Amino acid sequence: MIELSFAKLLLLAVIALVVLGPEKLPKAARMAGVMLRRLRLGWENVRSEVERELELEEIRRSAKEAAERADAMRKAADAGLHSAHTAVNETVADVAKVATSEPVRESRDGNA
Repeated sequence: MIELSFAKLLLLAVIALVVLGPEKLPKAARMAGVMLRRLRLGWENVRSEVERELELEEIRRSAKEAAERADAMRKAADAGLHSAHTAVNETVADVAKVATSEPVRESRDGNA
């Protein structure tokens, strides 16, 4: 912002007094105060809106990263499920081969 020292403010007040005169100076000072207040409030609104947008952007980025992690976990789970399904199918096929192969002969004592 603009830096105003006490000397600069005093010089500005003297110039305003000379230019405006003692009758119009209080009204002009109030008007300047109102304008500065509006300017400051407007600046604060812009600043807070930018901060909100930055926070929203951060939340969106976090949500996107979480979705990517969840998708990677889902793909890993699908791959594990697929390999388990393949192993079960192979086991079923092996059992079916053994079941259709030559029957097991029982020995005299009843053991295979």
